[in-house]
Amino acid sequence: MARQTKTFGFACSVSLLVTLAGTCASFAQPASTSAVAPAQAASPREMLQDFIHYVRIDRRDLAASFAQSLIASGISNKDFYRLVQTSGEEGRFTDAVSKAAGDPALEPVAAQLFRLFDTGRLAMARDPEQIAENIRLLTTTQRGNLMGRQGLIQAGEYAIPELLRALTQDTNLSLRAEAQDVLSSMSRQALVPLTTALPYLPPEQQARVVNVLGSLGTRMVLPFILDLATTTDSQSVREACQRILARESLPAGVSAGSLYAELAAHYLEERTDLTSFRQASGEAESHQLLWSYTPQQGLFPQAIRTEVFHEAMAMRHAERALTLDSDLRPALATWISANFSREVQTPEQYENPGYGADRRPAMYYAVAGGPEVCQLVLGDALDRRNTPVARLALAAVEQTAGGSSLWTSALDQGATPLIQALTYPNRRVQYEAALALAAAQPRQTFPGAERVVPTLAGAIREAARTIAVVIARDTESYQSVRRLLESANFEVLPFARSLPELAAPLAEAPGIDLIVSLNLTSDANESLFETSRGTPKLVATPMLALTDAEGYRQLRPRYSNNPAFAVRPAGTPEDQLRVAIDQLLNAASGGPINAEEAAAYSTRSLTALRELAIANNTVLNVSDAALALIASLSSTEGATRVQVAQVLSRIDESQAQSALMDAAFNAEGSDQIELMGEVAASAKRFGNRLQQRQVTRLIDLVRSAEGDQATAAASLMGALNLPNTDVIPLILNTPRTASR
Repeated sequence: MARQTKTFGFACSVSLLVTLAGTCASFAQPASTSAVAPAQAASPREMLQDFIHYVRIDRRDLAASFAQSLIASGISNKDFYRLVQTSGEEGRFTDAVSKAAGDPALEPVAAQLFRLFDTGRLAMARDPEQIAENIRLLTTTQRGNLMGRQGLIQAGEYAIPELLRALTQDTNLSLRAEAQDVLSSMSRQALVPLTTALPYLPPEQQARVVNVLGSLGTRMVLPFILDLATTTDSQSVREACQRILARESLPAGVSAGSLYAELAAHYLEERTDLTSFRQASGEAESHQLLWSYTPQQGLFPQAIRTEVFHEAMAMRHAERALTLDSDLRPALATWISANFSREVQTPEQYENPGYGADRRPAMYYAVAGGPEVCQLVLGDALDRRNTPVARLALAAVEQTAGGSSLWTSALDQGATPLIQALTYPNRRVQYEAALALAAAQPRQTFPGAERVVPTLAGAIREAARTIAVVIARDTESYQSVRRLLESANFEVLPFARSLPELAAPLAEAPGIDLIVSLNLTSDANESLFETSRGTPKLVATPMLALTDAEGYRQLRPRYSNNPAFAVRPAGTPEDQLRVAIDQLLNAASGGPINAEEAAAYSTRSLTALRELAIANNTVLNVSDAALALIASLSSTEGATRVQVAQVLSRIDESQAQSALMDAAFNAEGSDQIELMGEVAASAKRFGNRLQQRQVTRLIDLVRSAEGDQATAAASLMGALNLPNTDVIPLILNTPRTASR
């Protein structure tokens, strides 16, 4: 009775998971009533046969009509799979879909039909009743055994709990042997569920599972086997583990903790061989399985969104590594990196089964990890070109690191990640790294110090700029995309057919926010993307490929897990392209810097420069920003312009004081009074650096001004310490007759 209850509970659980994981195709509506009229009275079988027939005779309009009607009928994925199977049309159906996929007019509906068929096939294989039936078939006839094995292998991880139950039972030895053989042939599909259950099983059952794990042909079993070998009290289990370990060339002294840390890092990289469920197209399914084991429920899965699956597994294995060895800083860094990534990639309103709502935000754990670990997290994010995580890591570094720990490292005698971030090809990362370094007020120089002040100066003027590159075959295509991008406030570099043609404009641009390719072949798009990864200024720039149906079909699965690459059909409407660009930029870099964010960067940078100037910091010399700040005087206004003036008033250069004076002459009202005050402050610090024309104009202003303006001008005149020949005529109210 207990066993029946457990089986029923698992069946309910898997039924729910099948519903989540077996994503159905979205149902398209018929193009028009007249277009689908021939199909309206037909049965699903007839519509399927007619779709195949009209594809084969190249009647695209009728083929599309019958396909749309079949989809719109609301047929479920399981029923459609059964329909294709029982109709005897599977071979003709797959041929028709393949042919239709090469036709832009038919490709969308053909893809929907194939997704319906493929998800139906998977849903059937994963059905708990079908799994139970396939296990029963293992000990029937030779044909039954073959059918059962094929069905179980197709079900993959969904079949593991029942197969594990068959492996660990002692009443049917023939079934146990068959289950072991099937599990051994399932390779990595069996790895995660079996290793999840392994620590909780009795020793005799552990030995059987260890033997299966040893036959899977993957080194990913090693952390679990070594862990069990060093913690078990059972001699037979230890010997089973040692037999497997003896076959592997593990380095001397390697620990289970370090192997878990390595596996966690692989999950963080989102390696494709660690993604169990993928569609026939190669794209990952919407959900994966997160396995758990309790004495009450046994081995059971929970559906988890693919976006956060790898992060959950990375954190799980990093936790085990840290449990075994608390000194494994790389494991702690991986855990924090994965937690940041989880936070970034969690869909809105999604309740993550791998990270409960009662747990604290990722930043809490990051800052608790300390400066060295935060720098490891930052370095990993920079290496993986993960801009959102790099920004979070920078925020953690700024909160935890101080003094020389920002630019020197006990972990690495080379440049620290924070220094590397100054040259990372994303302006947010550069600005935030420069702000962190400036806040530390370094008193000894370090590699990259010369980039800090110019980066802060650039944030004042260039933060709001968004710049795009368009690679197209011809100028007509280029202009169409350029118009779209410019309407979205992008500056677009000149027309080019390849990146090398843009060498000069790229060198002059402060940063590139987006690459768009139009009508290139799949190979050319891949080459363009790889070339951009090897170009320093573009190494983290996201790319949108607009291509034909064939290119779309080839590229989409290849880059489905890469947040920096998106592909859309070349004929996509403009409103949908704008949405695609926004989604790509948000996923890859946090989106363009908006006006409010640019203003915040400008204010923070000016504050940092002012603090450096007040401290007379000789390592981060504010004079290096003089030209950029002078240029900012004419492009800023109000409080921002006054802040720029406050920094310039502390730069010991004639051109700085002279530029301040010209800005004051061109200003009005309170702005002019404040700017003259900053000229006076400069003169008090460094003496009179003004040109004679400016002195003459100031004296004229002193004579003509009234009220607060007159007082400010006179105060400035006094700060300049002009000769009596300039001052006495003011007192005597006589014409000025002498000059310096």
